[in-house]
Amino acid sequence: MPYRLNPRRLLADRSGNFGIMSALLLPILLAAAGGAVDVSSAFLQKADMQGSLDAAVLAAARKPDLNSQTAEAMSFLGLTKDDLAENGDVATTGKAGFSFIANSDGSVTGNYSRSMPTHFLSLVGLPQLPVKVQSTAIAGSTPASLGNGCIYVLGNASQAVLINSGASVKSVRCTVQVQSTSNPAFIMNSGATINTAQFCVRGTNYIKNGGTLSNLAVGCNAAPDPFAGLLPEPTVPGKCTASGTMDGQTITLSPGKHCATTFNGSPTITFQPGLHIISGRMIINSGATVTAKGVTFYYPDVNSEIRANGGLTFTAEAPTSGPYKGLLMFEKTSDAGNNGNKQQYIFNGSKGESLSGVIYLPNRDVTYNSTTMQTSNIALVANTMIMNSSNWLIEPYVATTPAGLASVATTPRLIK
Repeated sequence: MPYRLNPRRLLADRSGNFGIMSALLLPILLAAAGGAVDVSSAFLQKADMQGSLDAAVLAAARKPDLNSQTAEAMSFLGLTKDDLAENGDVATTGKAGFSFIANSDGSVTGNYSRSMPTHFLSLVGLPQLPVKVQSTAIAGSTPASLGNGCIYVLGNASQAVLINSGASVKSVRCTVQVQSTSNPAFIMNSGATINTAQFCVRGTNYIKNGGTLSNLAVGCNAAPDPFAGLLPEPTVPGKCTASGTMDGQTITLSPGKHCATTFNGSPTITFQPGLHIISGRMIINSGATVTAKGVTFYYPDVNSEIRANGGLTFTAEAPTSGPYKGLLMFEKTSDAGNNGNKQQYIFNGSKGESLSGVIYLPNRDVTYNSTTMQTSNIALVANTMIMNSSNWLIEPYVATTPAGLASVATTPRLIK
C-alpha cells in the first residue's frame, strides 16, 4: 500500500526547531560564557593596576611639588608623557592613561586606566573593556628634626652590624635602626656595651656572645632611610682647589674640590666654612688636629673618603643655614653604578672626635674605631657597620632640619 503523507502530522512535528534555535543561540551562549572569562581577566588586571598605583602615589607624596610628584608616579609605573590624559581616561586599546592632581587638603590623587582587548565579548560588539583605578595618599608634615634616630643600617646582609669586644656606645635618647633580615642580622661579642634607647632590628636571627645590649627589639619595624633621594647633590668642578702632598704645621683649606691630598707630620688643619668636595682619598696622618665648623664634606664616588691614620683629634659641625644645612658628610647616590659598588669607610679619630650633623653614607661599610671626648650629635646612615674598641657618646642630631627635608612631605599613607 503506498505511503500517504499526513499533513496534520507534518504540521505537528517540531523536532527540527531545536537544532535551528541552538544554531541561532550558540554565538550568544559562547559570548556569555566567554565574556565571564574576559571580565575575570579585567578584574585581575584591575587588582594589579591598583597595587601598582597605590605604591606609585605613596612614592610621589614624598615629593615637594606637583610636577615632581607626577614625574615620580609616572616613572614608578613606567609611563611616558604620551600617557597623560584628563582624568586618566583612554580610548585606544592597549594604551595607558594617567592623571595626577593635588587636592586642597594636601593629599594627591592618581587616576590610572587601560583598555583591555576582549576575546569573546568582541563577538557581541565589545572589542575592549576599560579598566580604571584611583588612589589618594597624603603625607604628614615635615618634622622639625629627625627624631631620635642616630644610626640607620640599610644593608640586608648577614651580620649587617658587627659589635666587637671593647665597643662602647652610650646614649640616653638615640635609637639604632637595622634593616637586615638575614641570618644573623647582627653579631655581638663579649666585652661590648651598647646602651641606647632602642636597638631595633627588622630580622629575628642574631648571635649574641655576651656583653650588654640594652633595649633590643627584634622583628621590629626598623625605620627606613630618612634621606633617600632628598639631598641636594652639587655639581663637581673639573678643577682642583687643592691636591697632592701638603706640608706645614698649620694648614687652612678653602671650600672647593680637594683631589687625592695627603697631610704629612702632625699639622693643625682648618677647613673653612662651606662645601668641601673630597675627590679620591684624603689622608690625614696620626697626631693631626682637624677643625671643620660650618662645613659639609661631599664624596662624588665611593672611592673618595677622608682616611685618618689614628691618633687624630677631629671636630666637625654641619652648617646651620644654606643649601647644605645640617649635612656634615654625604655622598653621591644618584648614580646606579656608584650605588652598586659598596666600599669601606673607616672612622679613625681615636684620640678624640666630636661630630655634629647628618652623615649620609648609604654605600659604605662603616668601621668605627673612634673615641669621643664629648657627645656627638649625629644621624648616621650606612650600608653595614662594624663597631670596634671605641668609646662612643652619641645623641640625636636636632640642631636644625637638614637640607632636603625642610620642604618635603614625609610618612605618606593611603587615604582612598
